[in-house]
Amino acid sequence: MTTDDNGISGTLTAEEVECYNRDGYLSPVRVTSLGRAADLLAHYETFKARGENAVNEVLRSKPHLVFPWLYDLVRDPAVTGPVSAILGPHLMAWGSSFFAKPAGDPGFVSWHQDANYWGLEPQEILTAWIAFSPSLRENGCMRVVPGSQSEALDHRDTFAKDNLLTRGQEITVDVDESQSVNITLEPGEMSLHHVGIIHGSDPNTSNIPRIGFAIRYIASYVRQTGGRTTATLARGEDTHGHFDLEPRPEAEYDDASLMFRQTALARQHAVLFAGIEPSAAG
Repeated sequence: MTTDDNGISGTLTAEEVECYNRDGYLSPVRVTSLGRAADLLAHYETFKARGENAVNEVLRSKPHLVFPWLYDLVRDPAVTGPVSAILGPHLMAWGSSFFAKPAGDPGFVSWHQDANYWGLEPQEILTAWIAFSPSLRENGCMRVVPGSQSEALDHRDTFAKDNLLTRGQEITVDVDESQSVNITLEPGEMSLHHVGIIHGSDPNTSNIPRIGFAIRYIASYVRQTGGRTTATLARGEDTHGHFDLEPRPEAEYDDASLMFRQTALARQHAVLFAGIEPSAAG
């Protein structure tokens, strides 16, 4: 792999793509310098420090629609280049979310497969998980079961209090945790994982916060089943027009971007949570 002075390559080798296709994940891939990662974390912490309930809600789903610096990260060639090596030249960002665990936080993510819930076909879909802070075993890094992306398993919704997933979804059969791998990352590194891989994470038992930004990328020919939703053109061209395109916010956290995000999420939730009581889905 050829890299610049910060270790950023902007693409993947054939061997790395083969590894991803076999194991269902690839890690680590450096996408920003340590300095830029610190700047991104500072942006996040400044907004988070407002302490409003609305803040947590925005950070949970599609925050790139209200923050230009996140929208630009979603479209950054250092991020989309490696993704494109796997999914092809034309990419859409279907969603984004922060997964944050403060020091000593009991929050966890149960073992699950994303493909079970997103209603997207075909499964040319992956998540780019970018570390804004160190992601370590002791502070609740993501864990995956290599090669598990080939089999769809049954899930149940638990709505557990400390589960970071909206529905507390979990696989109904026992997962052999001895086969899992810890995805440890330094700030500015990302991991890539297939929409079907079994993954989860444990609580943060350390005094180090774990802040990660997840971007859900899809090939441009992937479509939303059950309804029409929105997505961001992340790289290349919108070759199929399956989604209404999301604009770059003109200003940070302004009324126009907040309104657009609210409408986009309402449309998405109408598809994802069809048949589920609104109080449980939120």
